[in-house]
Amino acid sequence: MPEAASGKTASERQEDYKAANSYGASSSSFYTTEEKKESYEALADVLGSKCMDETLRICITDMLDVCADITEALRTALVTVEGNINDFGDAQLSVDMIADNLIWDAVKRSTVIREGASEEDPVVRNVDENKEGEYTVCWDPLDGSSIVDNNWAVGTMIGVWPKSTGLLGATGRDQVTSLVALYGPRTTVLVALDDGAYEFSYGCTPEGCQLSDGSWEPWICTRHKIQINHQSKIFSPANLRAAQELPGYKKLVDHFLENRYTLRYTGGLVPDVYQQFTKGQGVFSNPTAGGSPAKLRLAFEAAPFGLLVEKAGGKTSDGVTGGSILDVQINSVDQRTALCLGSSDEVNRFNEFVCT
Repeated sequence: MPEAASGKTASERQEDYKAANSYGASSSSFYTTEEKKESYEALADVLGSKCMDETLRICITDMLDVCADITEALRTALVTVEGNINDFGDAQLSVDMIADNLIWDAVKRSTVIREGASEEDPVVRNVDENKEGEYTVCWDPLDGSSIVDNNWAVGTMIGVWPKSTGLLGATGRDQVTSLVALYGPRTTVLVALDDGAYEFSYGCTPEGCQLSDGSWEPWICTRHKIQINHQSKIFSPANLRAAQELPGYKKLVDHFLENRYTLRYTGGLVPDVYQQFTKGQGVFSNPTAGGSPAKLRLAFEAAPFGLLVEKAGGKTSDGVTGGSILDVQINSVDQRTALCLGSSDEVNRFNEFVCT
């Protein structure tokens, strides 16, 4: 009898799991940290009630569609060097270009997007031939180039700004939504909606995900109004080289170790921050110093993730003044920044140790 139908409590099933040394609920089409629900909502139903702007719903759907396309492409593409260097000095990989081309195709097809900018080619380009577009979309097509050859989880980050602000001169707080996709054993995408951060899971079968009425959908909502706790015992310390020049950062890392925090760090921004939404806690820190300059891009990475973290009750820091990363003005497409985000108590601690 499947576990879900056994009538056992969660703790009893966990004990059965340990006793049997099993590998998980193989009958499930996807895995979450939550108890399996009786039913899951389809994407259109959630957007209909949690995103009041119809035009924005179209934009979100367009971006989720391309995340599905990238999922399928990553399953078959080999990771090879293309021989090109992007404007940030990074070697471009085959999978970077595949993902980037898919997103460019999507924004050009969209009826609601007017401008696009990619981390691979950091120039804002008009794609609105019919002059009907409402949004400027900015993306990192495949974050995690340094770990993708390991077959580790990587992701896509997307920020969406309204026509009224565009990108340059705007701030992250001006975003109307942002999306972060994580490509691992499953594909899941965080989306900033009107009242919080939501997670959508992509179907793991050819038909998609099955709903309670027996129908199938490519996307279902697996987490509603995600909350990041104020406190955390998980830490993800990036740019550790900076601790050699920043006594405050070394003190912060020592605090994590002395207080027996759990280290969870892969070197990929998407998986290292995404875990805050699944574990409900965490802190990602990336300060900068003279010998360890900023690498994270404000428009492509920090602002989209920052919006989601703050929507989930977390906190962000610009790593310099201690103010929210969402209040930093975007003055150039390739602008870089220090960053800390996650559980508010831990971001406050970062600000106390590093920014003062």
